[in-house]
Amino acid sequence: MAFKGKPPGTGSGEMSRTSKALRPNIALTEQEARKARALRRQGEAPPAIAAKLGLPLEEVEKALLQMRSPRPETTRGTLNVTLAAHRFVMSERQGDEPLWQTMDRLLDELIRRRADAAKRAAARRGGQPVDDWLPGLEGPGLDRSG
Repeated sequence: MAFKGKPPGTGSGEMSRTSKALRPNIALTEQEARKARALRRQGEAPPAIAAKLGLPLEEVEKALLQMRSPRPETTRGTLNVTLAAHRFVMSERQGDEPLWQTMDRLLDELIRRRADAAKRAAARRGGQPVDDWLPGLEGPGLDRSG
């Protein structure tokens, strides 16, 4: 009866081939570009980086323009909920598990608790026991085999 969402596919979060093709070629090796970006993260200015590494300023600037910048809201980790609900979900994360796993765990717990409550209510009424799966929750990404 476990709720199981579908994790992001392999390669998610990587740059698309189209984006890579549209970017200008940099006349630096990957190692040189990595060093330039590391120096930029330490607060160095592009001309100082170029002088320090002995590389053309124009190429250093191209490498620095392609740096990934931290985003205040990540696209895959954003919940369209109130700030209080977002804080709650983030507080339920175990270690640095992916947010989708946290959500799956919380939804699984909710489904199990509702199913247990429905069984108890049916038993109190003396009615038929209910199925251990809540109706209406079947569909893509939901696994009944639990």
